[in-house]
Formats: sequence, structure tokens, C-alpha cells
Amino acid sequence: MRDVAVDGETLSVEDVEAVARGGASVTVPEDAREAVRESRRRIEDILETDEPVYGVNTGFGELVQERIPRDQIEAIQRNLIRSHAAGAGESLPEDVVRAMMTTRLNALVKGYSGVRERVVDLLVGMLNEGVHPLVRSKGSLGASGDLAPLAHMTLVLVGEGEALVDGERLDGAVALERAGLEPLDLRAKEGLALINGTQLTVSLAALAVLDAERAFRAADVAGAMTTEVAKSTTASSHPRINDVRPHRGHREAAENVLALTEHSEIVQSHRNCDRVQDAYSIRCLPQVHGAVRDAVRHLRDVVSVELNSATDNPLVFDADHIDPRASGTDESAVVSGGNFHGEPLALPLDYVTSAMTELAAISERRLDRLLNPNVQEDHLPPFLTADAGLQSGYMIAQYVAADLVSTNRSEGRPSMDSAVVSGNQEDHVSMSAQSALRASDAVERTTRVVASELVCAVQALDFVESYTPGVGTKAAYECVREEVPHLDADRPIHVDIDAATELITSDRLLDAVEDALDEPLQ
Repeated sequence: MRDVAVDGETLSVEDVEAVARGGASVTVPEDAREAVRESRRRIEDILETDEPVYGVNTGFGELVQERIPRDQIEAIQRNLIRSHAAGAGESLPEDVVRAMMTTRLNALVKGYSGVRERVVDLLVGMLNEGVHPLVRSKGSLGASGDLAPLAHMTLVLVGEGEALVDGERLDGAVALERAGLEPLDLRAKEGLALINGTQLTVSLAALAVLDAERAFRAADVAGAMTTEVAKSTTASSHPRINDVRPHRGHREAAENVLALTEHSEIVQSHRNCDRVQDAYSIRCLPQVHGAVRDAVRHLRDVVSVELNSATDNPLVFDADHIDPRASGTDESAVVSGGNFHGEPLALPLDYVTSAMTELAAISERRLDRLLNPNVQEDHLPPFLTADAGLQSGYMIAQYVAADLVSTNRSEGRPSMDSAVVSGNQEDHVSMSAQSALRASDAVERTTRVVASELVCAVQALDFVESYTPGVGTKAAYECVREEVPHLDADRPIHVDIDAATELITSDRLLDAVEDALDEPLQ
């Protein structure tokens, strides 16, 4: 198992997943540690001047004008965490919590947050020893950061709240003691630095990017297989079509279909048939799947920037690097701004929710063409069961897929909403955490729709006896059949779809296909 170096500059979505889901440990390089120490020295210098600086010796939000006596500075930081731990809803999954801790750590070690190295070390220790705070999923407005969720996370750092250790639910202090870790006594600015950022949003977004990429690649596999068993043509993936409308995602999806169906006897068997055109769900696969790819790529680009950004407020800079034209700055070089605002993430997250809804919708339409006796090919039995009537086969798989598509469509666009909070001081918010939660759910539902198409396409291939499928689709068929037997009598088909979903999310399906192709899918 590899270590992930958290240096504030190079964290990738793959690194986040390695820590969050793969159990990778984290380290902080010495250069990043020195940046943390230097940033803390600037805070200590400010404390010596006794000048009012937001987040250091003032109140928060609407209470910014309240000056905090020096002997109460540590108390207000702890009070901040306690008062902001007001979240609602179910606890976040463990992988999301680990991602939050990793991304918050990465933001702190950039050296603009003013925390002590002790804070960094405790986050490292909790990640490496498996101390996972229980974090309520609801309550963030995506501006002033993901305050409530991050406060629930931070409670454990100060020996309060609750955490899971090896699956056991413990009081925060007990959890730290179990792992051999000491709780923090928060110093000036440290409480605010731990909760004022976009880490719930960006963590959900990072994991959603990877899961969405798995979903659209699996959709290419399922769609290519459906193209074969529906006796459709792959001519719609010809590169000349993309040449005159050169969207990158279109090209990638089309190349995948051609690679997956290479040497397909099924495709060759009807090359000169009298069908003029296929239905849109098959003919327009490259255009629709390609647009989804481009949407997810945009989110990946935004997330990659956000992962390595300083997103709390205020930020602590070297005074020599502050533009003197910026009003409200002084020799302290602590500058208030709005890097905590989640709008850069909220908009592309809503875009991806729309994109995944479309991917699910086109997959569900292909699924119907495999099952529906009114539109399916003559060689396929109704609902893919040899004893239709007595048996229902995979009929209800399409019902469930239709429900999942409808649910995706109902999610709305949280980034179009806002709220006014903190006595009108915080009068525009992004709702980015809602956007991230909904995008994550949309990706999960879409993956299950694609898994349903995959299961039914594999079943349909069993009724094409005279010809072999393409190199890639044959590998996908064999991979699915290792977990899902041929449906020769009615059974609870959720088990089949569960198994196919796991093949997608675990990368087993794509690994099997790419091994057969000797090259990665686009």
C-alpha cells in the first residue's frame, strides 16, 4: 500500500481515493511543514501587536466587531467548534470522511492558514490510525465553507464528538486514546482554520469524478454490447463523423465502441442488411456519451484546482507579497476574502448531475430495446426469458431503471438557490454541498442503470448463438458471467444487478476489458 504525500500542491483525485477508499497512509513533506511553521509565526506576531484581526482575536460572522480579550482567545476557538457542530441527517460514509480529512490537511499545509504543526500531525495520525469522526451530512450552505460538517469532524480533534475506530463507535476522547493520540487545545485561529473551507464539497466531488468516469466507460461497454445484440451498426462511430464535429468526448466514446466491437462476427453478419438507420439511443451513443465525458472532464479540472487551494478565511500571507493597493490590508498580512465560497464547484457539480441523468436516460432506452417485445429484434425472446408468460425474466429491471432516471431528473439545481444567514453578513451562498451530495447520488443511480443494461445485454448475447461478439464485448461478457449466471428461471434479479454494479465500481469490468484489448479504454 502506497503512501500519499500531502504537500498542498500536488494532491490528485486519485490520491484522495487512495486514502479514502484504499486505506493509503499520508505523509507531509518537510517543505510543507516549514510553510506551516512560517504561517504560524505570522499569527504569533499578530498576537503580540494586539491589533484586531478577524479570526484571530475577533468574533465570527455578524459578530466580527466583537473584540476578544487575549485570555479568551483559546476559549472562543473551542466555542466555535462546539456551536457550529449543528449538522443534521445521516452520518457521512467513512470514505467521504477520510477524504474530508485528507483535503483539509492538504489545504492547511499550503501554509496560509496559520495553524500549528501540531494540528497537521493530529490529522495525519487520525488518518493513519483509522480514527474516523462521525460527521452529519446536512447543514452546509457552501459558503463560509462547509462549516457544520467540518465542525463535526473537528470535534474529535479536541477530544469531543464521536468517531469510528475499527467499526466501533466511540467518544472522541476515547477514540484518540485508543489510537495513542492526544487531543488538541485549539490556539488562535485554529478552530476557524479547521472548519472554514470547501472540504466536504470537494471531497464528494473528487470521489464523484472517479465514479462518474467508471460509469461512462462501463456505459460504452454496455452500449457496444447492446449495439451488437440489437443487430445495429457501428458505422455511427466512424471517425469521419467526428472529424466534422470534433468534440473530444465524442471521439473517445466512438473509439471505444469500435475497439470493443473489433472482430465482431455479429456486426459483420448484418453489414449489408436493409435497415437504413438505428434508433437514437444506439445511433447517437457517441454524441451523448461524449457530452457526458466532457462534463465530467470539466468537473475534474475544477476539482484538481480546488484540491490544492487555500479555501479558509482569513488567509495569512507574507507581508512583503501583499499588493499595497489592496484596501484593508496592513503589515499583519492577514487578508479576508471569499475563497471558502463553493460556487466554482457548485456549478460544474450541477452540470454533472444533468450529464449523469442523460447517461442513465439513454442507457435505460437501450435497456428497453433489449427487453421490449414491441421493439426488440426477432431473435430475442420477450424480456429475455425463454418461457415468457410463465416467467417475467428481466422485465422489472427496466421499471427500476426508469425510476432511477426519474429520480435523477427530480434532483434540481441547488446552485441556483441561495440563503441569507449570519444577520445578513453572509447574504449569498452557493449550496455547493447540496450540489455535491446530489451529484454523488446521481452517479450512484446512473451506475446501477448501466449495470442493468450490462446484465441484460449479456443475457441477450446468449440468444445469439451463431456468431461471436467483439474482442472487448466478449471479455465483458465473460467477466459478468463469472458473477451472474444465465437467467433460465425467474429469480430475484436485484442480485444480478448488484453484482454487475460491483464489477463496475471495483474496476473489475474495465480491467477485464482492457486486458483483452491490450490498451486502456478512452
